[in-house]
Amino acid sequence: MSNNSILQIDTIKKHAFNMRRTALEMAYMCGKSAHIGGGLSEIDALAVLYGNVMNLSDSNLGYESKDKFILSKGHGVLGLYSALFEYGIINRDALSTFMEDGSDLIAHPVMKPEWGIEASSGSLGQGISMGVGLALAAKKKGYTYDTFVLCGNGECNEGSVWEACMSAVNFALDNFTLYIDNNHMQSDGLSSSVIDVSDKYANMLKSLGFQVIEVDGNNIEQLLNAFLTPHAEGCPKVIVGSSVKGKGISFMESNNDWHHNRLTKEQFDAALEELEKYND
Repeated sequence: MSNNSILQIDTIKKHAFNMRRTALEMAYMCGKSAHIGGGLSEIDALAVLYGNVMNLSDSNLGYESKDKFILSKGHGVLGLYSALFEYGIINRDALSTFMEDGSDLIAHPVMKPEWGIEASSGSLGQGISMGVGLALAAKKKGYTYDTFVLCGNGECNEGSVWEACMSAVNFALDNFTLYIDNNHMQSDGLSSSVIDVSDKYANMLKSLGFQVIEVDGNNIEQLLNAFLTPHAEGCPKVIVGSSVKGKGISFMESNNDWHHNRLTKEQFDAALEELEKYND
């Protein structure tokens, strides 16, 4: 690995650290329960996407060339909003309104194209269909943007996910990338105790015709290499990231109590202390 590559990875790690801190601050300052665990598990992937893969922070690009991103796992907004802030798409004033009445930043994404939020999401299983539609439109109209969709474990139980994936293969959408934040948990507990397929996503999607890459979903280097791997011609790509729910905060990691919960002052202070240790 070159020194430039090492510097790039270190820079992304710093962004991911900042994003985790921002997510915790948002969760605490809103004074309400928030989806913390799933937001923290996806942050490393979002740091790579927003910092080094997608071109969403370039305000000079037009619709035809600006990449499209959909957080199909809509409850993971803490990760999304922290990325929008970290990469200069929204400012501190907007961020501070999280969960306030009338705010654009509520518990699930609300469509706001000027921020790169292409769809309102939260009803699980719908984002991939919308992403496939965007990718197909680009193919038909000759647009140059790429489309990226992030989904989670619980929604992979939805039949609409697999219908959309079959369509992506059928239409040879090699401008479409699906990222599965496979933290092996969902709102009801371990995915293996609900529908036991979370260790089979890669094989299932490969059998459909996807180009499949499996990574550690909290490893910046692996994520960067996977997202930058060129598409096989005519194939949509899926990156299956095995991640840890609540990553970076020891008392939250793999603890489904933090799927949706409210931070006390003592827990917030402890979480920031844990985060500093995680960053060392």
